[in-house]
Amino acid sequence: MKIAFSTTGDSLDSPLDNRFGRAARFLVYDTDSSAFEILDNSQNLNAAQGAGIQTAQAVANAGVESVITGHVGPKAFMVLQQAGIKIYHSEAPTVSQALELFNAGSLQEAKSSDVRGHWQ
Repeated sequence: MKIAFSTTGDSLDSPLDNRFGRAARFLVYDTDSSAFEILDNSQNLNAAQGAGIQTAQAVANAGVESVITGHVGPKAFMVLQQAGIKIYHSEAPTVSQALELFNAGSLQEAKSSDVRGHWQ
């Protein structure tokens, strides 16, 4: 399974980014191989509008099954949900700690967005 973590860095020790649509990048972790790749999201950092939707589409195109992030707006949530991607909110300080919480079953799947649109 592939899991996308919103982050500002490029390693498992990088900080988990609170933002989904305007996250600098995503670390896409493959639970089968323990390998990961970085998905750049810089094109959406300063987008006037549509950052969440475009980011959700890019994450879906990467073949992920779950997203772990701080917050997700309503439009991004809808796109992810329609793509069959599960969303988990986490306040873990790093990607590796969020992954540990996920593996331990400590993260609950989000049932709705938790911020309004255009949240930064």
